[in-house]
Amino acid sequence: MQIGIAISIFIFSYFFIITEKVPRAVTAVFGASLLIILGVLTQDKAIHHIDWNTLGLLIGMMIIVDLTRRSGVFAFLAIWVSKKVKGDPLLLMLSLSLLTAFISALLDNVTTVLLIVPIALSIAEQLEVDPTPFLFSQIIMSNIGGTATLIGDPPNIMIAGQTGLSFMDFILNLAPVVLVIMAVTLYIFYLIYRRKLVTKEELKAKLRIQNEWDHIKDFALLKKSLLVLSIVILGFSLHSVLHLETATIALGGAMLLMILAHEEPEDVFLSIEWPTLFFFAGLFVLVGGLIEVGVLDRLAEWSMGLTQGDPLLMVLLILVISALLSSFLDNIPYVATMIPLIQKLALLSQLTPAQTQPLWWALALGSCLGGNGTLVGASANLIVAGIAEKNGTKIRYIQFLKVGFPLMILSVVISAVYLVIRYY
Repeated sequence: MQIGIAISIFIFSYFFIITEKVPRAVTAVFGASLLIILGVLTQDKAIHHIDWNTLGLLIGMMIIVDLTRRSGVFAFLAIWVSKKVKGDPLLLMLSLSLLTAFISALLDNVTTVLLIVPIALSIAEQLEVDPTPFLFSQIIMSNIGGTATLIGDPPNIMIAGQTGLSFMDFILNLAPVVLVIMAVTLYIFYLIYRRKLVTKEELKAKLRIQNEWDHIKDFALLKKSLLVLSIVILGFSLHSVLHLETATIALGGAMLLMILAHEEPEDVFLSIEWPTLFFFAGLFVLVGGLIEVGVLDRLAEWSMGLTQGDPLLMVLLILVISALLSSFLDNIPYVATMIPLIQKLALLSQLTPAQTQPLWWALALGSCLGGNGTLVGASANLIVAGIAEKNGTKIRYIQFLKVGFPLMILSVVISAVYLVIRYY
C-alpha cells in the first residue's frame, strides 16, 4: 500500500515538474507534504532525508556570490573575456564552457555555476544574443568537469568516504575519459550553436572598446570578497583534513563577508534563490519516500541480479542504471543506496579490491554524467535555472531535455567504451 502511494505521489509530482503547470518549488513541497499526511513518512523522517549540507552550501555561496557581484567583478570579467575572443559570441560560449569544466573539477559544480553564470548572462545581454546556449553549456560542462575529481561532485565525495579511494585515484581513473567527453561535447556545442550565436559587428566593436576596469564599482568590497572567496575555496579543498562540512565553510565565509562588507542582512538575504532551495528540500523528501518503502533497494538488487556475477556486466549495468536514474532522481540519495549494495555484491562475488574498483568508477561516471539528462538531474542544473529565471530567462524542462539527454547518452557510451578497454 505505502509503496503504491510513494510511487504515485512521485510520478504525480514529476508530471507537474515536467509540464511546469505549477511552479516547481510548490509541486515538490506539496508532494513531500502528501507523503507525510498519508503516512508514508513521519515528519522527523522527512526532515532526516533532506540534505542540509547541500542546502547550507547553496545558501552560503549565494550570499558570497551576490556580495561579490556588487563590486562589479562579474561585469569586469565579462568584458575581459569578450575582448580576448574579439566579442565573438560562439567563441565566448565555448571559452566559458571550458572554464566551467576546469573550475568544476577544482571546486564543486554548484559553486562553479554560481560564479560563472552571472558572467555569461552579462555577456549575452551586451551582445543581444539568446542566453540559453550559454546556460545549457554551463550546466552540461559543470557536470562533466565535476566528474573528474574527488571534490568535483557530491557522489565522488561519498564514494571516496566509503572506499578509501584517494584524490589521485579519481584523477588517474576518471580524468582521461572526462577529457574525451569534454572535447566531444564542445564540438557538438559548436555544431548546434554556430548559426544561432551571431550578433551585429557594432555590438562586438562596442564590447571591444570598453575598459573593463570601469566596471569595478567598489575596489574595497572586491578585495574583501576575493579574500573570503579564497579562504572558502581553500577550506573546500581541505575539508576532509579540517573535518568540516562544506556547508559550514560556505556559511562561515558568507557571514564573515557580511561582517566585513557592513551589509544589511535583510537586503542580502533577498538575493538567496529561495524557490530553488524549497524545490531541493521537497525533492529530497520525495526521493526519501521511495527509499523508505524500499523502491530503490529493490530496483538496485534486481539490476544486480541480472549480471549473474559477471564483473563486466556489473560495470556496464551500474553505469547505465546510474545514468538513467540520476537523470530523474537526485544522485545523492541514489549513490547512498548503491554504495552498500556494491560492497555486498563485491563480497558475494568474491571480487578483490582491484576487481571492485571499476564498479566504483562506473557508479561515479553514471551518477555524475547522468545529471545532464534532465533539468532536475543535478543541483547545478536547478541553480542555473533559478538564476536564469530571476534574470528574465525561463529554462523549460523539455527544452533542456532535447539537448541534455542525447549528450548524456553519448557521454555514457564513451564511458562504457573506456571502462571496457581500460579494465577488461
